[in-house]
Amino acid sequence: MAESVFEQKIATQLQSLDIHREEPASQKWIRRFVWKIAVATLLLMAVGSATRVMNAGLACPDWPLCYGQLIPRAQMNLQVFLEWFHRLDAALIGLSAIALLGLSLWYRRNLPRWLPWASGLALGAIVFQGVLGGLTVTKLLRFDIVTAHLGTALLFFSILIVIASLLTPYSGAGTAGKLPWLGLIATLLIYIQSLLGALVGSQWALHQCFSFSQLCSVMNSHIIGVVPSTLSTLTLTFVAWRSRELHPLLRKLANTAAGLVALQILLGVATFYLHLQVEPLTVMHQGVGAALLGTLVAFVTFALRDRATLTQPKT
Repeated sequence: MAESVFEQKIATQLQSLDIHREEPASQKWIRRFVWKIAVATLLLMAVGSATRVMNAGLACPDWPLCYGQLIPRAQMNLQVFLEWFHRLDAALIGLSAIALLGLSLWYRRNLPRWLPWASGLALGAIVFQGVLGGLTVTKLLRFDIVTAHLGTALLFFSILIVIASLLTPYSGAGTAGKLPWLGLIATLLIYIQSLLGALVGSQWALHQCFSFSQLCSVMNSHIIGVVPSTLSTLTLTFVAWRSRELHPLLRKLANTAAGLVALQILLGVATFYLHLQVEPLTVMHQGVGAALLGTLVAFVTFALRDRATLTQPKT
């Protein structure tokens, strides 16, 4: 009974978001803008991973400039370019987040009431992300700051996915059942697994364990974490497959999550046995993990919207 009351409260809150009304033109192109920022953020995390595996995290010894310049032409090489481009991409995304907040305030009369608040939350996350980015350099890639840097990036990415999913037109079938909660569990486990992976990468735990039998507990925790995160995602997919009247979008997202988790496992195994020696595999491993998280976040958002249709008054 308590769970049912809790679900009804969430459904009521979703209705109050005004996400079911006719979409104005301003909402349409803001939605597209948010999706583009989300894709850019996914690419930013991939570039950040490449920066780490190529040992380019300190290629620019100062911050926010690089060798005291906006464009360090004299010092430019592959490592410097990766770190410099990573900062440039992050700055552009930060400016995009400012623009998103400004647009949501300017057109607030034609947009859902929650959008300016959500845009402000996204801006706060990317500002904090920038602070952590500076600290990763000034603190010489301290592992906890590097891990928090990625964790905040994933949170910012997730906020964008939620905003874009809420702005996307969607007519729920009211058949999601318990899928929102299964999706939420899978999302949290994947996020934790991503943080464990960041700890492994930021401490070079795989190399340390193989070479010196150190940090093996960090590496093993990431390996063990594969089991609950994978099982939760596959359970979600199985239940979605059994729900024959499920909305096609939810079914597609569940199938995509299953495919991504299978690919992620293959990349993880390959990365493990190749001892992180093939940089593109490591970058793909992190990129696919972020894409999996984003897919699950979108699934949960749409599944909650689907449940909200059950409490809508019939016309």
